Amino acid sequence: MNDLAQRFGLDFLAAAWLPQVLAVAGAVFAINVAVHTLLRHLEKLAARTSVVWDDALLHAARKPLTLILWTLGIVYALKIIASDSGAPLPAYVAPTRDILVIVALAWFLLRLIGNTSRKVLARGAESGRPVDRTTVDALSKLGRFSVVIMAALVILQHLGYSISGVLAFGGIGGIAVGFAAKDMLANFFGGLTIYLDRPFVVGEWIRSPDKAIEGTVEYIGWRHTRVRAFNKNPIYVPNALFTTIVVENPTRMTHRRIKETIGIRYADLDAVPAIVADIKAMLRAHPEIDTDTTLIVNFDRFAPSSLDVLIYTFTRTRDWVRYHEVKQDVLLKIADIIRGHGAGIAFPTQTLHIEPAAGAEETP
Repeated sequence: MNDLAQRFGLDFLAAAWLPQVLAVAGAVFAINVAVHTLLRHLEKLAARTSVVWDDALLHAARKPLTLILWTLGIVYALKIIASDSGAPLPAYVAPTRDILVIVALAWFLLRLIGNTSRKVLARGAESGRPVDRTTVDALSKLGRFSVVIMAALVILQHLGYSISGVLAFGGIGGIAVGFAAKDMLANFFGGLTIYLDRPFVVGEWIRSPDKAIEGTVEYIGWRHTRVRAFNKNPIYVPNALFTTIVVENPTRMTHRRIKETIGIRYADLDAVPAIVADIKAMLRAHPEIDTDTTLIVNFDRFAPSSLDVLIYTFTRTRDWVRYHEVKQDVLLKIADIIRGHGAGIAFPTQTLHIEPAAGAEETP
């Protein structure tokens, strides 16, 4: 066997360490299969519970655990080879092992955070309980950012760099970066303000009287917020802008308002009190009008060509389409009331009086 290996240039097949290395590889493979089988069974058991953490934890551990097992197995195999050959183990093996283990742990935490956030949102959608997507996204991004920073600092420490020196350099460099990237920092803190104050969340309708911004919020990031306008065009708004403008959130309104001025002809002045009383009674009896809020029906003013009646009330519904259906029904009922009193809705008219010229004789 040794002669055959030497003939084909495969001297390593005759090495004394080869059976041990193959045994280590087989053991790592068997342990990996056993661990994955165990995790699959545990995932099935965890799926029966209402807790989201166990599912996310087990699913997040699968791939990082494989990386750790193979890293430790390869390092152990290298130690066997070095011991058999009498050569010292390369100096980079131990730091590389530590770095890979740190990377695997950071990978596990990143997967755990991502899985948990997705499962929280999915569980909320299934149960019908409201889940603040903006808060979940903010906490998820903050957690991932913290994990990456901590992993980078630990890796630098293992490589022999002084963490205090890195932090001091970061503090000095941060001043220069702050001046160079002040707009980016302003957007970052603007996004942080949105996450903390929550003037709006994903899925809500917002508009600004200061800027041409109106639509449904689709995405809130650390740099910008994406708003889908009603013409389906996306609007990308820097987060810093939200700290300087007024933002209205119609999604959070409690009612929708009906405010109309109905003009009645001057010839129907005597019927105005009865019309006002009937309109008020109709609104109080209407099932879609909230009578616990302000309800005003009054003769308002003598307009140039009409007797104006103010209608001011609120609907129970907040839905835009349903609101217009209710408003249409109310206006048609008002028209029926006016018609029922023998009156009519006024339209702009002018009466022209022509004075006879001085000295002209009037015709009989």
